[in-house]
Parts: sequence; C-alpha cells; structure tokens
Amino acid sequence: MVKRLIKCLLLVGVVVGLCLWGYFAVKNRWVIINNFFVGGEILGADVSSYQEGVDFSRLKEQGVEFAYIKATEGDSHVDNSFNEKWTKAFKAGLPAGAYHYFSYGVSGTKQAENFIATVGDLSGRLIPAVDMELTVEEVYNPPAKDDVVRGLKAFLAVVEEKYGVKPLIYAQKDYWDKYLADDFSSYPRWMRNVFYPIYVDAGDDWLVWQYNDRGVLEGYGGEKYIDLNIVNKKFGLDGLKMP
Repeated sequence: MVKRLIKCLLLVGVVVGLCLWGYFAVKNRWVIINNFFVGGEILGADVSSYQEGVDFSRLKEQGVEFAYIKATEGDSHVDNSFNEKWTKAFKAGLPAGAYHYFSYGVSGTKQAENFIATVGDLSGRLIPAVDMELTVEEVYNPPAKDDVVRGLKAFLAVVEEKYGVKPLIYAQKDYWDKYLADDFSSYPRWMRNVFYPIYVDAGDDWLVWQYNDRGVLEGYGGEKYIDLNIVNKKFGLDGLKMP
C-alpha cells in the first residue's frame, strides 16, 4: 500500500513538473532559445502599424542592428505608418528593408506593383521581403498549393526585375514544406520558429530567423510586443544588403 502511494505521488510529481515546464517553455520560450546563442548575433526587429511612433535610434541603443518594416498587403493596401517608419529608420542610420504581406486570390503581379509603387528605390536599403503565412481563417480553409505557387512566382518575377535581387521569403517550416520547398529553394529564407532553435528545422539553410514574437523593447507605443530576429552568421548583415 505504501509503495503504491509513493508511486502515485511520484507520478503526480512528474506530471506536475512537466506541466510547469511546459508552461514556462511557452511563456518564456525566447529565454530558452537565447541559451543557444553563442554571442555575436546580429539582432533585428520587424515592425508594422502595430508598433506606433517607433524611435529607431532608441532601438539601436538596445542592440538592434537592422529592421524590416511592413509596407504593403494585397494589391492596394499600404501600411498607414510605413512612410514615417521608412524615413525615421534612414535618418537613424539603421539598415532597413520593406516587406509585403502576401494575399491569396489576388494577382501576384498587381501585389508586386503595389509594393514597388510604395517603397520606390531601394538603394542603400536591405533586400525586399515577402511574408507568406495563413490567417486563422485560412488555416481552416487553406489555399491550393498551385494557386500559391503561381501567385508568388508572379510577384517575385516583377520584384526581381525591378530590383535585380531575389527577395527574402518569410515562412514557418510547415508552410515552407507544404507550399514553397519544391519551387522556391533558391530564394533566401526568413524562417520563423519561436519554440526551439531554427537549426533543427532548417539546418544552415536560412538567412534570417525570427526567434521571438514577444520581444519587449523601449522606443515604440501601441502593441506591447515586437518581433525579434537574428541573421545567419554565415552570411552576416551584408547578406541582406542591396547590391
């Protein structure tokens, strides 16, 4: 009877311990991931209208060395704070790039034209990027792979012709594997994984890693959190700069 009670208590202890560890891992996942950094990482942030009045000089003081700013979405939407952020980043001397949030069921060519008309000349900036992900609704009603591939190819063709570089493609591993791996393996990857090191997902085949979607820095209002990224040391920040 005593042995059985001890076994039950041990089992309960293990279960409680695992639950507490799981809670900590989810709530403080970036703390765990930070333990895999060995020093010298190039830190970056990506921002949109959710972060208001961004002071890029203040971000630099906290170790941020580059930024990506949301410019457009779909074939007509322009982020309402893009121009302000774009100008402020330049004045602060912070290397910055613009990204487009891709929409499904909309012409890839027209989306590219919207992006180009908004960001204009990218001389002295970082290479353009396109954000490929699914909304909550799209997770349950996902677009067909052929449609995604066709639309993204059209978008990339126009952007590449304009700027002479292959854009950076942002995606999670499951999205990459389902939609992009077969047709876009030659493009630089901006991978998202906030739970464990990106090396597990992509080895060394990535240029930027978004490792934290709940970063907290000083120098902006609105949304409390800010996305944090690092650059693959194999390429360094030069791998992101326009030629």
